[in-house]
Amino acid sequence: MVAAEWAEGVRTGRLDPVLLTEKVLHGIEAADRVVGAFRKIRTVEALAEAQALAARPDLGDLPLAGVPVAVKDVAEVSGEYASWGSAAVPARSATEDAEIVRRLRAAGAVIVGLTRVPELCIWPMSDAPEGIARNPWNPAYTAGGSSGGSAAAVAAGLVPFAHGTDGLGSIRLPSAMCGLVGIKPGADLLSESGWYGMSAHGSLATTVADAALLLSVLADRPALAEVSEPGPLRVAVSTDVPLTHAPIPKPLRDALFRTADLLVTQGHSVERATPEYGLEATLGILTRWFGGPSEQADGLDERLLQPRTRTQVRLGRALRQAKLIRPGTRDRWLKRAHRFFEDHDVLVTPALATLPPKAERWHTRSCLANALPSIRVAGFAGLWNLAGFPAMTVPAARHPNGLPIGVQLVTTPGGESRLLGLAAQLERLNPWPRLP
Repeated sequence: MVAAEWAEGVRTGRLDPVLLTEKVLHGIEAADRVVGAFRKIRTVEALAEAQALAARPDLGDLPLAGVPVAVKDVAEVSGEYASWGSAAVPARSATEDAEIVRRLRAAGAVIVGLTRVPELCIWPMSDAPEGIARNPWNPAYTAGGSSGGSAAAVAAGLVPFAHGTDGLGSIRLPSAMCGLVGIKPGADLLSESGWYGMSAHGSLATTVADAALLLSVLADRPALAEVSEPGPLRVAVSTDVPLTHAPIPKPLRDALFRTADLLVTQGHSVERATPEYGLEATLGILTRWFGGPSEQADGLDERLLQPRTRTQVRLGRALRQAKLIRPGTRDRWLKRAHRFFEDHDVLVTPALATLPPKAERWHTRSCLANALPSIRVAGFAGLWNLAGFPAMTVPAARHPNGLPIGVQLVTTPGGESRLLGLAAQLERLNPWPRLP
């Protein structure tokens, strides 16, 4: 059942939120030993929340009435601690909810757990000494990162949707790997502190309608839940990977061109065109990728960090001390990005530049061993965080090895509804399997 149907059933009294929560928790307990999606399962707390929810006088008006949701292990939940995947983060329970958690509760959601992330959310592979977030479509591969636990939970059918954050692709990459709809809104809608303003809260779901519904609650913008297909758009399609310009594997390239053909049938104007990415901008996101975690680690005991993270943090501090993380880099890229979108409404690219990494104990390896596959797979994602533009991924095809293949949609600030509408059109034209 999709989240919107679940909420409607609870609102009308056809479904009992307590029984539904029990069912979801049983499923998580049974499956998460394989999937590795959760750092903390809130069995007792979630049942108590569902019981309190059932007694609310406004139950019939709640957009997420009784819907179980997973929260990425970076947001403060009262009575829990946000670990950020690190033993160096003090395990002090929060005394109140973060704003996005308050919005989830106010909308009637039941928070069933906190999802696994890589340490300080640096990597596109979500593993820790306690477990590995695996791709439910092929457990030999990672579920991605840093919102990899959230992606694994949704793709395995453990929850209908989940919260994530995206600083350099951390929603879009795992969504593409796991066959999900994942949206990173613009920086003006749901920005998150840290990583030089590049990170934003967003949603991961199996349908466009569910992704829109969760985003509307997180952003406190109910109108975002009303998805309608757009009129004719000027669409640019590009396979040129920023920085590396590496060749794209044929199945990923074919999925993009098949998507372009579908858009043509709907009256959209589609052409091959690539933004002027520039070497400076791509190097700018790399310096911020090192610098952002180093700022967060300033108050932590560095001895408790994983070896790969210690190296990342030390390099980031050196970049900060050398004043190599400059606002002008973003400003100049932003001008080029806006210039590109004067002639185009939406840019469509592959979501990934390579196949996902395997599901392994990446946290035991060096910084360089983690950085190389990270940079290779994430080539299309990070520049839109630097620009602060909305971007999302939708499933487009299947690889011969069984993994989903996604495409990325990008537009200008304020265009989240445009992206969701275009994604809904692709969902209708090329429906994807929701679960393995």
